[in-house]
Amino acid sequence: DILAAFRVTPQPGVPPEEAGAAVAAESSTGTWTTVWTDGLTSLDRYKGRCYDIETVLGEKDQYICYVAYPLDLFEEGSVTNMFTSIVGNVFGFKALRALRLEDLRIPPAYTKTFQGPPHGIQVERDKLNKYGRPLLGCTIKPKLGLSAKNYGRAVYECL
Repeated sequence: DILAAFRVTPQPGVPPEEAGAAVAAESSTGTWTTVWTDGLTSLDRYKGRCYDIETVLGEKDQYICYVAYPLDLFEEGSVTNMFTSIVGNVFGFKALRALRLEDLRIPPAYTKTFQGPPHGIQVERDKLNKYGRPLLGCTIKPKLGLSAKNYGRAVYECL
């Protein structure tokens, strides 16, 4: 199984057990309503399960919900599929006031299915002719509205 730890703040009146079960369901096979296609597959084989809940000490109404996802839920070799399944839609769930993925444990056998990049960092540096400094691969925020000077400052700070 892939194991995830979510920091959960339920909406007022929602018990932590319900919030944890909702995160497990919504991030695997569940949805906000019953659908006719539920009867066409064995949901028990694929559904995420909230197997433990701990109170976050010193934080009011916050819990760590531990969720186990069966490997059969995920496409082998696809980091995108795995993350989209676990965190793709669950953050807008109405039963929760706040949600954050705190930890993810991936079995070594599953990580071995990831092919990785076709070549290493040295090939990238050779193509770019950039050595002795970090390479930045991200979107600077805000992506619109910065002057050229401030955009340059933001990029410099990232390096």
